[in-house]
Amino acid sequence: MNNTKVFVLLAGLMALFGVVGQALGGQNGMIIALLIAAAMNFIMYFNSSKAVMRAYKARPLSRDEATGLYALVDSLRQRAGLPMPTVAIAPHAQPNAFATGRNPEHAVVCVTEGLLHLVNKDELEGVLAHELGHVKNHDMFLQTLSATMAGAISNLARFGLYSPTASGERSSPMGPLLALLAPVAAMIIQFAISRQREFKADATGAEISGKPLALASALEKLQKSAQLIPMDVAPSVAPLAQVNPLSAFGGLSKLFSTHPSTEERVARLRAMATR
Repeated sequence: MNNTKVFVLLAGLMALFGVVGQALGGQNGMIIALLIAAAMNFIMYFNSSKAVMRAYKARPLSRDEATGLYALVDSLRQRAGLPMPTVAIAPHAQPNAFATGRNPEHAVVCVTEGLLHLVNKDELEGVLAHELGHVKNHDMFLQTLSATMAGAISNLARFGLYSPTASGERSSPMGPLLALLAPVAAMIIQFAISRQREFKADATGAEISGKPLALASALEKLQKSAQLIPMDVAPSVAPLAQVNPLSAFGGLSKLFSTHPSTEERVARLRAMATR
């Protein structure tokens, strides 16, 4: 069901790209906008782990530095049928975690210092399994794909505002309004895809660890801490974290959230535990 919803949302992005492209950029404009967005995201895709690690000020850990953490990740990744990821730590007091990397062979699973001080072993296992769920589900690829389409739509919007259409004429009177609204619509769809992948990672993580209630408990602790302990991290990489690290500064509506509500995530995990 989750995969079906994501497919529908991606199809919606494609359809929006087609409508906006024909209205604002014409065929040539569509090709240019897509190529620009694809090139930017292609570069980001292959350099994602380095960029994200820098943004979180994270560093890789050796097995000797964190024997217990390393062993736990190793055990979970074997259950998931994944290669061993790079294990990293970020020097943040806020308890959180993230995964990055273009594919399972180049994956990074990172925890913050605050996480290791807050959760118990079962909860830590749940958090790590969630991040391995993102790796197993190839979510970096899906995020790159949705970002490419959203970026292409934003490029088309700029073309529509500042450039003639492919036929050499200015766009219709509705053009400026469409150019302003289309990127917002694309962003809403992109964020909806992100929320669906968080649900999917929760479910996959619960299956890997076999402890959905432990993950639910960890999520509640992480959400509460995120509202009390700020994290100095760029908004562009905040969606990768297990709970929104900038939630203390939030107030945005659900449509513009990259994460589902923690209450709904916890409810789904508790429902899994009763099956």
